[in-house]
Amino acid sequence: MASIDEERSLLEVEESLIQEEVKLYAEDGSIDIHGNPPLKQTTGNWKACPFIFANECCERLAYYGIAKNLITYFTNELHETNVSAARHVMTWQGTCYITPLIGALIADAYWGRYWTIACFSAIYFTGMVALTLSASVPGLKPAECIGSLCPPATMVQSTVLFSGLYLIALGTGGIKPCVSSFGADQFDKTDPSERVRKASFFNWFYFTINIGAFVSSTVLVWIQENYGWELGFLIPTVFMGLATMSFFFGTPLYRFQKPRGSPITSVCQVLVAAYRKSNLKVPEDSTDEGDANTNPWKLCTVTQVEEVKILLRLVPIWASGIIFSVLHSQIYTLFVQQGRCMKRTIGLFEIPPATLGMFDTASVLISVPIYDRVIVPLVRRFTGLAKGFTELQRMGIGLFVSVLCLTFAAIVETVRLQLARDLDLVESGDIVPLNIFWQIPQYFLMGTAGVFFFVGRIEFFYEQSPDSMRSLCSAWALLTTTLGNYLSSLIITLVAYLSGKDCWIPSDNINNGHLDYFFWLLVSLGSVNIPVFVFFSVKYTHMKV
Repeated sequence: MASIDEERSLLEVEESLIQEEVKLYAEDGSIDIHGNPPLKQTTGNWKACPFIFANECCERLAYYGIAKNLITYFTNELHETNVSAARHVMTWQGTCYITPLIGALIADAYWGRYWTIACFSAIYFTGMVALTLSASVPGLKPAECIGSLCPPATMVQSTVLFSGLYLIALGTGGIKPCVSSFGADQFDKTDPSERVRKASFFNWFYFTINIGAFVSSTVLVWIQENYGWELGFLIPTVFMGLATMSFFFGTPLYRFQKPRGSPITSVCQVLVAAYRKSNLKVPEDSTDEGDANTNPWKLCTVTQVEEVKILLRLVPIWASGIIFSVLHSQIYTLFVQQGRCMKRTIGLFEIPPATLGMFDTASVLISVPIYDRVIVPLVRRFTGLAKGFTELQRMGIGLFVSVLCLTFAAIVETVRLQLARDLDLVESGDIVPLNIFWQIPQYFLMGTAGVFFFVGRIEFFYEQSPDSMRSLCSAWALLTTTLGNYLSSLIITLVAYLSGKDCWIPSDNINNGHLDYFFWLLVSLGSVNIPVFVFFSVKYTHMKV
């Protein structure tokens, strides 16, 4: 009897040792650089994140170093009109958010997130070099204006410029959908403590994005306006090189998820099989399936069908981001043009209007620590959720704050235009003596809206998407920014056409227009979007993580 008890105790000790050994390794299917199960103490978690954060910070500094002031480059250096420049910028930014579909498909189906980020970073860097050359080499940039005569860019000059811009757009397509998911992959979803850290990771990931954006909005914009575009584009190019190097330095610490095949093929198989069976009667003898078992285009697995159902449930939530992106895109275009016609001088120093974008990013740098360290613990007491708000609640708050932002912008523009009329500045187009710092609240509100909406969306699509479609769903979420930019460009074009002689957005003198009407139009769109989002959020059924 004693020997049996001893044997049982030995078995219990052996089982506990095995369990402890298992807990030493991540159990979410990830591998280390050598293809083995990753040891938790030496891979992943927060120790791998500094390299990912540094990569994202430098890459975003490079991107926003171009995007924040690109409309000024088009109007001042390429001699474009306000409408034409805004259309070019919005189309390019829209493309930057549609190319992630390409990178996501490659990452999920073939290369994995790590190698996709690495290869597309090289494409990105090539585009940065081309853009810098287009602003530096005399023959590749338009000649300066002679009086009122401003020669347009030649075919060669335009080709080099737009080749650089759209290589950057392609390069960012391999980075954007993968880097946030790759960072989240460093946390074992089967470990409760690491799962909580992952929720915090998304906050600090967005924080590092805006460190890069803040430097771009302040230092780089000032350099571009005062020291020239050659240096203003060279600095982001150098930082893009640093971003790539930082990413590779962290390789021994990373955890990797293997690609699981093309998610698009899986979705198409479900849709084709469903169409083929749409008018098919259920046979009495269900055991005879013919060759369906060997043909995935006729019979799909339950997992495939459930994954497609998950995607369909995400569509209404996804669509709400389109209108948010229309509102958000104004900080790079019409907010800048509005600021250009306001008082921008402090003594002898003239403030570049795009510099006000620093308050968008400053609000993020302030809001993220407050949200993560103060608001979440406070809200947790009432909701009982480790993350405070649900992702959908967080996104809803962001939508509301974005509408407040455009409301304030419309009020500022109404006051500015009234002042222009009172001082007889409508026809001359001179600067209206309304201080540009009145724009600070609208930038600050939009930054706060991004903390709630963008971070909530990143986490929501990561958590709710099928495992095999994480990068694709991240790219799909970013597609709303593309559609928002394209929709904004379309709205601007239609408004310019339909408003006729009383054009809301004139080509050169916005004192003679009604930019306030355009902002109120966007407020109306945002106000309609909120109840639609709330309706579908209440109906949404969460996938268990």
